[in-house]
Amino acid sequence: MRLLARLMAVTASTVTVLSVTAAVSAAAAPELVVNGTFGSGTAPWWKSANTTMALDAERLRVNVPGGTANPWDAMIGHNDIKLTSGKAYKLSFDASASAPVTAVTTVQLANSPYTNTLTKTISLTTTSKRFSFPFTSSLSTSGGQVSFQLGKNAGFSFYLDNVSLTETSSTSPSPSPSPTTSPTTSPTTTPKPEEPGSGPVAMTDGFYVDPQSNPAIWVRANAGDSRAARIKSSISDKPMARWFGNWSGDVGAAVSRHVAAADAANKLPVLVAYNIPGRDACGGHSGGGAGSESAYKTWISAFASGIGNRPAIVVIEPDSLGDFGCMTDTAIQARNRMLVYATQQFRDKATNAWAYLDGGNAGWVAAGTMATRLKNAGVGNIRGFSMNVSNYYTTAQSATYASSVNASLGGGARFVIDTSRNGNGSNGEWCNPAGRKLGTPTQLGGGGGAEMLLWVKIPGDSDGNCGIAPNVPAGQFSPAIAVRLIDGT
Repeated sequence: MRLLARLMAVTASTVTVLSVTAAVSAAAAPELVVNGTFGSGTAPWWKSANTTMALDAERLRVNVPGGTANPWDAMIGHNDIKLTSGKAYKLSFDASASAPVTAVTTVQLANSPYTNTLTKTISLTTTSKRFSFPFTSSLSTSGGQVSFQLGKNAGFSFYLDNVSLTETSSTSPSPSPSPTTSPTTSPTTTPKPEEPGSGPVAMTDGFYVDPQSNPAIWVRANAGDSRAARIKSSISDKPMARWFGNWSGDVGAAVSRHVAAADAANKLPVLVAYNIPGRDACGGHSGGGAGSESAYKTWISAFASGIGNRPAIVVIEPDSLGDFGCMTDTAIQARNRMLVYATQQFRDKATNAWAYLDGGNAGWVAAGTMATRLKNAGVGNIRGFSMNVSNYYTTAQSATYASSVNASLGGGARFVIDTSRNGNGSNGEWCNPAGRKLGTPTQLGGGGGAEMLLWVKIPGDSDGNCGIAPNVPAGQFSPAIAVRLIDGT
């Protein structure tokens, strides 16, 4: 079946679509690509001389030679694309390959200086996948081009179908051009951040349900337990984060395996980096982390590299900016250096990930103070900040606090809220308190200005040897805690 687009937004257990109104609007937008379904042959698509292309099962097959030095040394494309500077567009297509390879897609000038207004590296597998890239044009031209740069790989076959380029609005300000991957003019400023519903969200088909979460492992191992079915349906079948720390072994490989599994399912994974030296300085139950500043920088660089250009959501170092009251000035300075480095690594190496630096919770640090800490720790390098990780404040309380933090930052950041255990709000305790309840499952949006509501803390994992679980160490799953969260007791 041919699909001109795959519209998505995320709910707890299903993938919802954009509203009917938006769908109708998108359908009515003029299509700028001619014969993107290849229903009438291959024209007007062109190819470089070293490739061949033909129809194969109602899609385009391009045979790409090996031995090329650059991505643009083997190409196909479509010219005569009309673009207007400042208008928003979306490029979408289905693509796969005969072997796992990377390629580059661009929207750019068809002739010298080949200025790009969109450049994206795509990871191709043998399974066809829908790609979707919103962007705002920095070009006004009738001589635009959609290209697929396929070189710098061993010989393979590239498959393409359902290519669409449509205008999505006409009022967005013009950003600087995206970085180029072929001979083009270079941008001098950072492109405008992608809007909610674009980026890794638009590249995937819902949030990833981790089959190796602590609750999922417990359910499989205890199928005969009377609590297993409830924990499965209420917790382990829901999308939640995977935490990585000094227990993860080779973190680059561990992250890559997890993200690859999500990518193979066309789902969006949520990851947590939790290995800052001296972590949980105030709480104490989750102490540890990398052994030194240099060790942490090596670790976090490998983490970001493990994601690569695959879509992901990342929460960076929960509690790391709330702990300052329990740290020396020297330790605070070192922590800021490490966090700035971390944000740079995700910005530069995880190019299709949205990263959020943790900003504590609504009951910990004054909003203006937290904004200063976030700024000093490099929040400007990434998407924004996270709220309420492993805590219990309501979504409304968290959103109000986060909005104040963002106002103090100048309004340029976005935020996400951990809702895993905030169904009954906070009673002022943070370590396995009684009477807490599961909150709204992971979803896109959610009120109060939050970009996403996420289950960051794993429901049922202990906060430490305290509260209703005095004998359960931090991070260990307890079915008793899980059931109490389901029941709100």
